[in-house]
Formats: sequence, C-alpha cells, structure tokens
Amino acid sequence: MTFKTTAAVEETKAEVCALHAELLRWGLVTWTSGNVSGRVPGTDIVVIKPSGVSYDDLRPELMVVTDLDGKVLDGDLSPSSDAESHSYVYRHMPEVGGVVHTHSPYATAWAARAEPIPCVLTAMADEFGGEIPLGPFALIGSDDIGRGIVQTLEGHRSPAVIMQNHGVFTIGKGPKAAVKAAVMCEDVARTVHISRQLGEPVPIAPQHVDALYDRYQNVYGQQPAPEEK
Repeated sequence: MTFKTTAAVEETKAEVCALHAELLRWGLVTWTSGNVSGRVPGTDIVVIKPSGVSYDDLRPELMVVTDLDGKVLDGDLSPSSDAESHSYVYRHMPEVGGVVHTHSPYATAWAARAEPIPCVLTAMADEFGGEIPLGPFALIGSDDIGRGIVQTLEGHRSPAVIMQNHGVFTIGKGPKAAVKAAVMCEDVARTVHISRQLGEPVPIAPQHVDALYDRYQNVYGQQPAPEEK
C-alpha cells in the first residue's frame, strides 16, 4: 500500500525538524545524539528524526514517517535508533503527541547515579508535579526502553523520566511541549545538583507541591477571556 502524505503530515515534519534546533540551543545534545518525534494530530502516524544525521543537515523532507509499530511509511533514511521506544510510548499512551530523548549532562548524571531528582524547587512542583522519577535500565534496540518509560510515568504527573545509566525521555501533548519538558528537566537537574554541593536540599511538602502544580497548570499564563453573555 502506497503512503500518501497530507498537509498535516507535512506540517508535523516541519515542526519536528525545527524543534531539533531547540535541543542544540539549550545544550541538551551533542553531535547526532537525541531526537524529537511527533504524532500527526488525530492519527496513528509518527514523524521522527532520521538516525545519525547531523543537526545542521536536518530538513523537513529528511524526517521519517512511521506507523505506531515503527514501520517506515515514508522517507529514504532509517529512523532514529530510539524509534521503537517512541512507538511504544505512543501505542500505550494515546494522549501523548510528542516524545523527546536527550543525554543532557546534568539530568543524565542523575541517571548515572540511578537516583530520581527530588522535588526541592517550586519550578519542579510547577512543571513536574513532584520528583522526576527514575526508570529502569534497558538496552537499546528493542521496545524495552519504551516499556520502562510507560511503566514509570503511568500514574505520575511528571512529563519526564530519567532512564538509569542512559538519559532523559520526555512526553507532551505535542512535540513542542515535550521539548519544553526536556529543557526544564535539565534546568532543574543542574540547580538541584548545585544545591547538593552546599548541603542537603530541603524537600517541598506534598500539599504545597499539589498547590503549586495546580496553579501552574490551570492559572499561570494567559487565560482565555470569559465568554460574553
């Protein structure tokens, strides 16, 4: 069966391609490591970075289009080596529209220690609703990493997980939201690391975490104007 592209697919390819520049901008990746993927809205189609291609050479037409099983539907290049992990997340978390993977240095340092990042900053309560959890060790090349991501994040408010000895995976309603979570994960990982050089960080009480999370998720930013009666 021949795959026929649509305007929505082309828009997602352009968005996913452009968002890779944000990984470089915020210092989350080196060389060709890391990747962004996005679900084409309302479909079971995923757009993901091609494997081993320099960030400087990425163009929308080089993005790889797959189904939810990771089968390539469109594209001349092989998809990211993390494609199976992304596909597993999309299959088992239908609310997810974007997935990002990085080896950002501070967050990955926590992964190397096999330690979750404790919620000791209001910014963490806002964005992650608690600690950034630790996922299990898993080898690349199968859906084991995806399984670990889903198992760790199920029932958790965090859009980020640090996979033991590996790196960061983030999710979002769309690829931009997943990139934001990756940026914020590295930011708080660095700050909490610095605080531990000074002493033991002080955790935020659970009820305050809940209040901060609710405010940030539901009140912060520009709210839609009330409808006129």
